[in-house]
Amino acid sequence: MSVTLRAALMAALLPWLSLPAFAGGDPVKGEKSFKKCMACHTVTADGASKAGPNLHDVVGRKTGTLEGFAYSTVMRTMGEEGHIWTPEELDLFLENPKKMAPGTKMTFAGLKKPEERADVVAYLISLHPDGVAAGTAGEAAPGAAPEAAPEAAPETAPAE
Repeated sequence: MSVTLRAALMAALLPWLSLPAFAGGDPVKGEKSFKKCMACHTVTADGASKAGPNLHDVVGRKTGTLEGFAYSTVMRTMGEEGHIWTPEELDLFLENPKKMAPGTKMTFAGLKKPEERADVVAYLISLHPDGVAAGTAGEAAPGAAPEAAPEAAPETAPAE
């Protein structure tokens, strides 16, 4: 296998290989668990916000930036500082919103079971048109210019 092909395969597989345990979450179970959230959140594309922001495409979104929603100061500040809702960050927030973001308006106490959080995160990922790639840690935000990959050295044949 050539170095170039090997590098291309690794680049394609790296986001999948580097996902934490919640990547194994079940989006169908997550949709059921998300019913707890529906009192305050919607998830339809272009859906209106309620007491909480619409969470369609939340994975990969800069925090506190959904147009038309009145975020708390802490959420706006997190976004201004570059915070992105990756699957890892959503997992932390869903575990204990007030611990991760003291001053958040979200009154929900959190999801204590890691499996349930994994399922909800998998459900939120499933709502994003780019899927898991949208929120993989270290990935550029949708629409951002990709970084140039370093050129691989040409493969040389061993001396005979």
